[in-house]
Amino acid sequence: MSAKPEDTTDKDHGVLYMGIDLGSSRTSVSASNGVRETVASYVGYPKDVVARKLLKKDVLFGDEALEKRLSLDFHRPLAHGKLKFATSSGKENEDSVRATKDLLAEIIRRARPRKDELIYAVIGVPAQASIKNKEAILNAAKESVDSVMLCSEPFAVAYGLDMLDDVLVIDIGAGTTDLCRMHGTMPEESDQLTINYAGDFIDDELMKAFAKSCKGAAFSIQMVKSVKEKYASVSDEMERALVTFPVNGKPTQFDVTNDTRECCRSIIKPIVDGLQKLIETFDPEFQEKLRSRVLLAGGGSLIRGLDYAIESYMHERLGGGKVIRIEEPVYGGANGALKIAHDMPAEYWEKLR
Repeated sequence: MSAKPEDTTDKDHGVLYMGIDLGSSRTSVSASNGVRETVASYVGYPKDVVARKLLKKDVLFGDEALEKRLSLDFHRPLAHGKLKFATSSGKENEDSVRATKDLLAEIIRRARPRKDELIYAVIGVPAQASIKNKEAILNAAKESVDSVMLCSEPFAVAYGLDMLDDVLVIDIGAGTTDLCRMHGTMPEESDQLTINYAGDFIDDELMKAFAKSCKGAAFSIQMVKSVKEKYASVSDEMERALVTFPVNGKPTQFDVTNDTRECCRSIIKPIVDGLQKLIETFDPEFQEKLRSRVLLAGGGSLIRGLDYAIESYMHERLGGGKVIRIEEPVYGGANGALKIAHDMPAEYWEKLR
């Protein structure tokens, strides 16, 4: 996203607009000064004085936090696509709220705002995020921005591509897959669907599959995620997935090609089931248009061959379909949120401050 031209309007004077995709796996920002940054959605705090002396920081983020997690109180505050809450009382989990505040402050810092600029941010959240979660995210953001609003992540993707009419969006994140149908207006609740068949689900399936096929091997969820990120594919002709796990302390090689392919394929049916629900409940005159314009977005869209596999299953189940993978899955939501921020009337932002 290019920087704003110098002849900005009064509406833009002294304001830095940001689009933020607050994700379970990655948090990305696109800003009106041309900066784009992304960070893994991990936050860690030194466990004790020894860790603090070693790390020389009060808080670590992203891959650095992941690497040093044994020395940290380690948090993934948006696991499963939402802020964690205390199960017994329903109150906010203070650690998750703190980590979310710090994560948002960090991604905003990386966008390099000037000290004299107001920060107006649009934040993308899962399509069916609860009111409780939305309020918690808004409160977490208000400490770092001057005005903020939320939008659904799949809507942001469609808005960024100017595809606002007769289109279905599939946004595959880590915690959730969000589905949204666009028909020339703001999507309503009935236009959106959130399912838990996403990146974390694939990781869990891989953990179970590797436990059966890699006899005696020891591996962590992070090791499994690394395998997925390197080899993820649903294609019959995928690259052989050869991995090395320790067995009784000895590095041992395993072929996990079939496991990886089948686990990645496990999200295809639930996604098409969701698409069918959104299509069959739409005006029958326009259902064919929806089937013919399906956008595949989010980090999960990087699974090799997934667009063709979903399209093939749509033909089998729904009698047709055309799936288009967006060009920038990491920044698709943030780019769209930035565009929404730019297009929002100035008086609306004033009301939000």
